[in-house]
Parts: sequence; structure tokens; C-alpha cells
Amino acid sequence: MKDLFKPGDQKKTSFIVTDQDFATFRTGTLHKVCSTFTLGREMEWSSRLFVIDMLEEDEEGVGTFLTIDHHAPAFLGENVKVIATFKSLKKNEVICDIQVNVNQRIIATGSTGQKILSKDKINQIFTSLER
Repeated sequence: MKDLFKPGDQKKTSFIVTDQDFATFRTGTLHKVCSTFTLGREMEWSSRLFVIDMLEEDEEGVGTFLTIDHHAPAFLGENVKVIATFKSLKKNEVICDIQVNVNQRIIATGSTGQKILSKDKINQIFTSLER
């Protein structure tokens, strides 16, 4: 694992809200706004950008936690910006704070954790848990 970042470093990404991002379940679409699922996926991706830079060839990242606090909706067609701020590296776990915005409106805040492990270790863990 490469130790490349310091607290406060940022990675940014964005996406446009489409109808595929709405809160939809088996019973249909609940709200025509960006879903928690989509926010979670994009928040994890923004912090994974740190992990990708830190990986050695024989390593991979595994998510350890995700928290999301909603503040406002993001509507169809809006450009959503996701900012991951590197908070800390605790042993092999990358911790990031995340803020999600549409223009000046804060859509969500939260945090993510991802551990960097050898691919062999991940395979051992997964194999031992398979049925």
C-alpha cells in the first residue's frame, strides 16, 4: 500500500441525475429524486479514487462502512458534485468524509471506510465464508 495522502486532500467526481437514479423499489418509483442507493454508490466511488491510487499490484480495496445524512433532494437533470476528503489512514483503512452538492445546496454528507488488503487475503476471507 502506498501512503500518498494527508488529511484534507480531496478527490472530486460528479454525475447527472437520471430516472435510473430515482428511489425505485419492487412497487415502483417512490420519489423522482436521487435515491439513497445512488448517493451511496457515488460516495463510495469518490473515496475509492484515493484507494485506487494507493493500491499495489497485488492489493484491492474492500468497503468497511458508509454513512449518509440527507440534507436536500437532487432532482432529475441536476449535476451532482461529490467531494471526498481524506480524513485518515488507520493501519490499512482509508477513512474519508464526503459532501454531496448541487450548486451551493448541500444534498448529503457522510463518511466511508475502505480497507486495503492483499488479493490473496480477500480470496481467503471470501472462500471461508462461501456455502
